[in-house]
Amino acid sequence: MVDAICAEIKLQNTYLPTKTLETIYFGGGTPSLLHPSELAEILKQIHREFSIEPQAEITLEANPEDLTIEYLEAIKALGINRLSIGIQSFQEKNLPYLNRNHRASDSLACIERAQQVGITNISLDLIYGIPGNSMADLEADLSIAIQTGVDHISAYSLTIEPKTVFGQQKKKGAFQEVDEDKMSESFLYVRHRLTNAKFDDYETSNFAKNKRYSRHNTSYWNQEPYLGIGPSAHSFNGNSRQWNIAKNGIYLKSISEGRIPAEIEILSPENKLNEYLMTRLRTAWGIDLTEVKSTYLACNREFPQAEVDDWIKNEWAILENNQLRLVGLGKLMADKLASDLFVV
Repeated sequence: MVDAICAEIKLQNTYLPTKTLETIYFGGGTPSLLHPSELAEILKQIHREFSIEPQAEITLEANPEDLTIEYLEAIKALGINRLSIGIQSFQEKNLPYLNRNHRASDSLACIERAQQVGITNISLDLIYGIPGNSMADLEADLSIAIQTGVDHISAYSLTIEPKTVFGQQKKKGAFQEVDEDKMSESFLYVRHRLTNAKFDDYETSNFAKNKRYSRHNTSYWNQEPYLGIGPSAHSFNGNSRQWNIAKNGIYLKSISEGRIPAEIEILSPENKLNEYLMTRLRTAWGIDLTEVKSTYLACNREFPQAEVDDWIKNEWAILENNQLRLVGLGKLMADKLASDLFVV
């Protein structure tokens, strides 16, 4: 697979409008299972085909059990300077339920080891809305995360997809999701607790101190071009999106034949606007109403001003310098509110 990924990097070297990369992100699946030598091969191929900004953010998603001191020292030597660690919960009782292979003590130890070797740009992933958990459990997870001294926390509600283990359990009646009221209460508590701890709630699920926003993910939300490599990877160049086939066998065969196994969608002005609304309304920066209204006009549509006025009246959003930002309960309804403005 590593050889195929390196081959695809070469095949895709003209996809982006620039040859200079500001961020690199090893994610999707469990990239920390890769040996440092395999990560090194991929980075060497990226260097061959692109220029990498000296201060580039290079992130590795990792499981706590993979982050030994030797592994951390090796990836730091490669230039990896940011970690996104899949903690999920510091509560021992939750980890088997979430199909995690590490213990709560592993989570704390790996964070300390990373800080010890000098990787201080660390993000922790937490899950809330776990059946059987109380608000005290959520408070404990957040308090421990804050006490580690990391500058970035991503907090996600537990979601059930049909083809996952949880999805199968739900189908059999063996899994009971947390009700919407409790999930909403947890969502609002997460924001309250982290903002009180001086974290900026710069995106619906992402919180950062000291302006250590994820530069990579922020580029997605700002509609900047990006190139995804590997099975299931998605890419965007400003005018179209493409996504690679998910099946490893077909992916490997196509790459070996010099073909990129991807489907392509050319984006219409309506598509671009809807994606802008969906992503930007989830962020602290919100949407530029001048830009949005201009696109509506170009699409021969009337802007739904009454919807926006209603948001402001209900204190779901505020309008400052023509930037519309969701606040309070509006953040909880971000996806629904964005869809109310979609051009369809």
